[in-house]
Formats: sequence, structure tokens, C-alpha cells
Amino acid sequence: MYLRTTTRKNKDSTPVPYFQIAENRWDPVKRRSEANILLNLGRADEAQEERLRKLAASIIKRLDDLEPTEDPSNVLIDAWPYGDLYAIEKLWERLQINKALGEMLKEEERHTPLERALFVMTANRCIAPYSKLYCYEQWMKEDIYFPESENVKLHHFYRALDFLERNKEKVEEVLFFRLSDLFNLDVDLIFYDTTTLQFEIDEEDKDQTTSDGRKVVALRKRGRPKEGKGHAPQVVVGMAVTRDGLPVRSWVFPGNTVDVSTVEQVKKDLKGWRLNRCIFVGDRGMVSDENLKILSLSGGRYILGMPMRRGDEVSESILSRPGKFAPVDSSALLGDNSQWLSVPIGLQKNRERAKRDPSLFVKEAWYPHKDAGARARRYVVCFNPKERDRQRPHRKELFEHLDAELEALKRSPESHPKRACELLASKRYGKYLRQDKSRHLHIDSKKVKREEHLDGKFVVYSNDDTLTASDLALGYKQLMRIEQGWRNLKSGLKVAPLFHRHPLRIRAHVTLCVLALLIERVAELACDDTWRNIRDFLRQIKAVEFETPHGRYVRTNRIRPEAARILKAMGAPSPKPLLSVSGPPSELQSSPQNWTQDPAPGARKSNWQS
Repeated sequence: MYLRTTTRKNKDSTPVPYFQIAENRWDPVKRRSEANILLNLGRADEAQEERLRKLAASIIKRLDDLEPTEDPSNVLIDAWPYGDLYAIEKLWERLQINKALGEMLKEEERHTPLERALFVMTANRCIAPYSKLYCYEQWMKEDIYFPESENVKLHHFYRALDFLERNKEKVEEVLFFRLSDLFNLDVDLIFYDTTTLQFEIDEEDKDQTTSDGRKVVALRKRGRPKEGKGHAPQVVVGMAVTRDGLPVRSWVFPGNTVDVSTVEQVKKDLKGWRLNRCIFVGDRGMVSDENLKILSLSGGRYILGMPMRRGDEVSESILSRPGKFAPVDSSALLGDNSQWLSVPIGLQKNRERAKRDPSLFVKEAWYPHKDAGARARRYVVCFNPKERDRQRPHRKELFEHLDAELEALKRSPESHPKRACELLASKRYGKYLRQDKSRHLHIDSKKVKREEHLDGKFVVYSNDDTLTASDLALGYKQLMRIEQGWRNLKSGLKVAPLFHRHPLRIRAHVTLCVLALLIERVAELACDDTWRNIRDFLRQIKAVEFETPHGRYVRTNRIRPEAARILKAMGAPSPKPLLSVSGPPSELQSSPQNWTQDPAPGARKSNWQS
């Protein structure tokens, strides 16, 4: 039963609303449910509304004293989290990934559900990262409400990965221009960095030759890991992101690849997109004379962090130049180009605070001098006093430990113990030590003074003279966007461990994870919150399956305000209350009194059917 409102017209055609209590009953002849009026309650005016409220309160108070009973004709069968998967699919559609993949599948004349397989694998990375096998056997079929699971098989997963790798460049290009339209991106800065992913194997891979004579370069090679220690085979992953942290392209290189050798390929691939005034931003690991030449080709612009301890012009001349540091407005670091999001009050307060308390200062320096023509090189020395204040107590503690180590060496009976060699080779202690003629170790005061001079400083180099010193400093500091991307890939999306061995599948797995990172980042920009919080709020929306004498149906629960706010921020409508309807298993074909003759397309089987 339910309360409904009907409208009748007076003689003068003015509408008059009335309250009625009704219930729906199934008409086997017309084969539809019809409303049956149980009671007319009179005009729907304020006085009647107040009387109905009092009646409802009285009924609720009376029923609180009664034992709750279950309606045997309406049994809850199962329930699944639904809101997070629903939101991901709406972003998938808004970015037109489904449309792009559909067109590519049509070109290859494929009619298998590879787009659905790629979607569910991407959603799995965003929600609960598992292996492809577990995603197929358990997660897709039991842990979420995904009606298409009946049509997606395990081999579709692996065929979809191969399809994604073949069309990777097309997918990335389509996504890039779609993002440009959605966010009105001013792609003036492209941030690039690399990381490593290790494999739990003992032997490196070897290059292979396919049956058609193509050479497949092995990826799992030993190299220098970015995190921790170990000599397990690895791959090097490169990623380019915008100033908003949106990943636009990714690369996978063999594990023995050096960072500086990846720049040429990255420059070549990004050049094909015909970006307007794109400035390449990289860290100190990308700096080499060859890379500077490559980045400068065809008028290319770049901003690079420079090593400060190489003994070159930076350490010998630039850092020792006199001059006064000028403050930088750090609030620009909080900029956002998203059209979906107005600037929240919290960010506005941070911007005002940053203007009052700048944490970054800059000064410009030229080598050999500004009037040297084509030979002149422009540097910007950046100084962060907060970072200096953080480093000094750390160094004081380090010297306390080092003094204790040196005292222990003096008491050693050996003239040159093994521990002395370890201290000299140490990355932590070695740069502060010197060895006298007697091979005794001492703290070098000159080295200490030099390191203190570098506290809180970094140097940026650029060939773009149109940018101010503040622009260069802030542009380089935004490289932290990609660092956050690496953290999300490794911790939240769990890009590793990798269980693939074939180079094409390894590349496809990384592309899939970057695609999931893109969807997460789009959601974060739209909602001004972390993906973890967004996902937790959306998981409160459930898909609930019921069994009744007339059949079974799946519907959503009541949406909470937090979840509704998130969906609205994403530009997604609320999910339909009724997701699917079908007849009972035993009477599906025999009884004419079911809701429908045939089950709804894609209606999901439940455990209770087997």
C-alpha cells in the first residue's frame, strides 16, 4: 500500500489535488499491474497533511511495541555494492571509452564482448585489485552486480588485453582530446617520470622471435630499482601527466633501461599529438647533453631539475652567485582547470594563507652571463626555508651517530677495520668523511659547510626565456603530481605484483592500470576528494535482489545524501530504482501470471537458483 495524489478539475478548470491510499494488483487478463483504490482521504491541503502526519506517528508508535515479522512472499536473496561500479561506468561513458573501443572493435570485425571485459578489469583495479583469474572466477560473478558476467568468459579477458595493446596509441589519443574538451585543458606543461616494477622470478627473459619473423624485445631485465634493494628482474615504466595529475600516456621499457635514454622515445610519441607550446618537465635523472639536444629539436621547450653535486657549472658557479631571493606566490600550486568543480572554500583559505606566508623563494642566474648570446644558459635557484629547517635537525642527529661510529673505530685494535670502508662507501655518511695519511677517518668540515649551503635549495634549468623565474619554480614543483600518481598506482591500484610473462601482456597490464588511475583522478577532480573517500561513500549504494510469488527483481536501496552529492558532482544521474525484473525459475515458461514471459535481458542468476 502507498499514499498517492490525484488531481481533479473544478468547473472553472482549476486543479484540486486529493489524497488516496492505493495498492497495485496484477491483472492476468491485461497482463499488467493496476492501481486499486482502498481509501479516499479528501483534499490534499495543509490541514489534511498535518492530520496524516499525526496518524503516521501514531501508527509508528504503536508498531514499535510489536514483534517485527517477515513477509514470506518477499524474500531478500542477495545484495552487492553497486554505487562505485555504477559511477565508474558513468565516467567510462563520459570519457567515451566505450564508444572508442566499440569503433575499434568494429574496424577489426570483432563481435566478442572485449569492451565489457576491459571495463570490468579496469573497475576491478579501482575497487578491489585482484588477478585476472580471481577477477573472473569470484569478483565479477559474486562480489559485484554485473549482469553482463554471463557473456564474459576468461579468454575474453586475455583477448581484451591483446586488443588494448594493439590499439594503445589510438586509445590514449582519443582520451587525451576527450579530456581536453571536458576539462578545457591548457596543456602547456607535460610532466614525465619513471619508476620500476619488480617480478618474483630468478632469471631474466631473453628476446624472442615470433612465427612471422618479428622480434619481441624482452622486458624483464635486471637493473637498478627505484625503491628498496634487490636484484630481481624488473621493468621500467614511464608516465606523462598534465598539471592536474591526469595521465595522458604511458610507456614500458626493459628493466635495464636508464632514465635518460627514455626521453627520445617520449618526445617522439608526444610530438605526434601536435600539442601547442607544450613544455616538457622532468627531474634530475633526465639530464644529459644528448637529452637537452633532443628536447630542443623543432623548438621544443623544457623545464628540468639540475643535479647540484656534479662539480659542473651549477655547483661551481650558479649556487655561489650573490643575489637576493624573491618570494613566490605558492598559491598557484593549487590551481585547477576543471570545469566540473568550483574552487572550494578550503582551497581559497589555503591560497590566502600561502600569499601571507610564502614558502618558496627564487633568484635568477645566467652562465657564463646573460649577454653571452647563444651560449648563455638560464638557471633559477630555488630556496625553501621550511625544507632547510627540516634538514638541519636531521643532519645534527646524523652527526651524533657518526661521532659514535668514529669513536668506536678509534678504540678498534685494527689499523683499518672493515667498518671504516663501509662508512666511506655509505651514501648517508660517506659524503661528510675524509681520510688522512694514516687512513683514519675524520668529519670534513668543508664538506659539511657545502652541504649546509645546499639545505632547502634546488636548481631549475629551462630554455624558455618567456617564463618568469617564479613560473619555472612552480612548474617544476608541480612534478609532485606524477609522484602522487606513482603512489596511487603502486598502493591503491596495485600495479604490482605482475603475473604476466609475455611483453605484450605486461604492457597491456600497465596500460590498464594507468586507465584506472585516469578514472580515479577524474573523479577526484570532479568531487574535490580522494578516491578512497569517494569509493567508500558510493559503496553505500547497494543492488538488492528479492524473490516474490510473481518473480524476482533487483533494485537499489535508498541513496544517502553523501552518495547523491558525489554522483551529482560527477555529472551522473542517480541509478534507476529497478535494475532488472524476471519470472521465478520454476514458473518462468509455464505460468501466464508472471510479470513477464521471458527474463529481462542480462538478468543475473543468483546462488539460490543452482
